[in-house]
Amino acid sequence: MAGQPLNIADIRKDYILAALDEEIAGEDPIVFFRQWFTEAEAAEITEINAMTLATVDANSAPHARIVLLKGLDASGFTFYTNYDSAKGTELSANPHVALLFFWKELERQVRIEGVIEKVAREESDSYFNSRPVGSRLGAWASPQSRPIAARNILDANYARYEQEFSSIEIPRPLHWGGYRVLPTRIEFWQGRASRMHDRILFSKDGAGNWERSRLAP
Repeated sequence: MAGQPLNIADIRKDYILAALDEEIAGEDPIVFFRQWFTEAEAAEITEINAMTLATVDANSAPHARIVLLKGLDASGFTFYTNYDSAKGTELSANPHVALLFFWKELERQVRIEGVIEKVAREESDSYFNSRPVGSRLGAWASPQSRPIAARNILDANYARYEQEFSSIEIPRPLHWGGYRVLPTRIEFWQGRASRMHDRILFSKDGAGNWERSRLAP
């Protein structure tokens, strides 16, 4: 009957688009991640750089939210945020994090685990200065994660900083900058029919070299 609530247990999709084997994955997970990212771009997936960031606070409670990947190199995955935010506080308490990319149009996900480090001030400055003016003002105006009494507080803060920086270059706030996730595990997941998915895991050994293995779905 139209309008009836969907039975959540009945929601399912079979995955049929592709396969993943060790030869395809290669020996370097960063190189392979770039390949998958490029394929996601070609597929015109929106927000392809959106990733779930999972953190753990000082009481060992987990937290997760979506952030945007803004840099990738051989050392790791970079994003930017307010250092005084809830996530920043959690990262100070525990540097171990996890990232998750999910590109449903390609039936793929990538799981990344590692430790966090702040990027150099010069790197944060460079990215901050590349942002639109509104985003730069927003970094000043928003006391991220803190309770506020009403929306108009944010609007008033924004207007105040817009006036303050009207005739000068907007500087990067000291409480705002980049983090880099230094990966120790990267898992590539390709959906397959009948839930017999392909999972290829790269783990760093004690010498910092990548070891590759296959996981059961």
